[in-house]
Amino acid sequence: MVTFLKTVLIILLVYMGLKFLLKLLKPYIMRYIAKKAGKQFEQAFGANPFQQEPTREKEGSISIDKIPTQKRKTTSTVGEYVDYEEID
Repeated sequence: MVTFLKTVLIILLVYMGLKFLLKLLKPYIMRYIAKKAGKQFEQAFGANPFQQEPTREKEGSISIDKIPTQKRKTTSTVGEYVDYEEID
C-alpha cells in the first residue's frame, strides 16, 4: 500500500512540476514560434510584401495578356411571346 501511495505522489509531483515549468516557459516558446512564422512569411512574400514591383512597360502603353480563343454565341431563346388581354 505504501508503494502505491509513493507512486501516486511521484506522478502527482511530476505533473505539477511540468505544469509549473510550462507556465514559466510559455512566453519563450510563443516568441520562438512567432519568429519562425515571421521568417517563413518573409521567405514566401519577400521582405516588404506591400512594395510594388517596378513596371516593365512604359506607362500608358497597352498590352493584352490573354486573347479569348472562341467567340461566344448568344443564343438566348427565352420562350415564345404570347399576347394576352386583361379582363376586368
